[in-house]
Amino acid sequence: MKSSAGKYFIGLDHVRALAAFIVFTWHFIHVNGGHLSSPPIFPLSILTEGHTGVALFMVLSGYLFARLLDGKKIAYPQFIWNRFLRLAPLLFLVIVIVGIEKYFSGQNISSYVKSIWVGLLKPSLPNGAWSITVELHFYLILPLLLLISNKWKYSLLVVLVFATSMRLFLYQDMGQIQTLSYWTIVGRIDQFLLGILAFQFRSYFVNKNVLVALILLIFAGFFWYFDSMGGFYKSPSYPSPSSIWIYMPTVEGLAYASLIAWYDNSFNHSAGKISKFIALIGTYSYSIYLLHFFFVFRVSDAISIYLVDLSNIYLALLFSILCFLLMIPISHLSYKFVETPFLRFRSQYVVPRRWQ
Repeated sequence: MKSSAGKYFIGLDHVRALAAFIVFTWHFIHVNGGHLSSPPIFPLSILTEGHTGVALFMVLSGYLFARLLDGKKIAYPQFIWNRFLRLAPLLFLVIVIVGIEKYFSGQNISSYVKSIWVGLLKPSLPNGAWSITVELHFYLILPLLLLISNKWKYSLLVVLVFATSMRLFLYQDMGQIQTLSYWTIVGRIDQFLLGILAFQFRSYFVNKNVLVALILLIFAGFFWYFDSMGGFYKSPSYPSPSSIWIYMPTVEGLAYASLIAWYDNSFNHSAGKISKFIALIGTYSYSIYLLHFFFVFRVSDAISIYLVDLSNIYLALLFSILCFLLMIPISHLSYKFVETPFLRFRSQYVVPRRWQ
């Protein structure tokens, strides 16, 4: 999708599509507790621990805004307005639908309404929209991050070290840091920072195929180890007392930042049919992300009950691909009739520095 600045980066939509698929698969394999099963062959642990797809979205967000705002001044009110127009319409629809579901199932609506207001600060919005809260917090500090990074190229590395040190302190005080690392800006700040840094240092990754392959291989091995130790829910419990969550956001951020910087700058991305199709999925990724909660668990349960037993993790992963493709027409309707109509109200929020 084009930004309000008129920029479109097809390679980044490819990455969005990958992130959406990882998250979708993570939820699809919840059928029969598949997400709690023993890890499959090691590269596939990135899918069976597919919560990591959120990290890919976060890093991509930092990278994209660094690229869009490179050498420009941000008009902050217009920036926030544009982000509101992009995110709010579908989010509002999802909030209403979930509220209707809760009402007819006899749940407490007043508690639900309260959780929506609380969702401005805490991860309580429905259908994975807690990540939008984290994005909002990132938007609030983005001008400051860009300002200090323009003053000194390595300043964001200092912020990164500070964020990690803060999690270490909180871990020692609280006895666990998983909830803050995964669900809030306390952990996710690393991934936004590393996305920005990936753009600033992108030249180091151009055509470094072997280096990036090695980084991703090590990352896959790390996630296989994490999966084998119990993963998100069983290390040994949730929330986990493991210290791995002090640096988990950093590890994910480093791997995905390397991938994005390499992929975005090492290729002239094709405008062929396959490339456009994958990019289209990336364009629809926000719809897929918020709407798949309405379908994914019901579909996987129905397949397992009426069609084929999905207790085999490899079979479940295969069916997740087929069901993911079914989300495309649904997300197309959402994008066309819920999201796109509001985009015409966007305004320019970047000004080239030479005009100031």
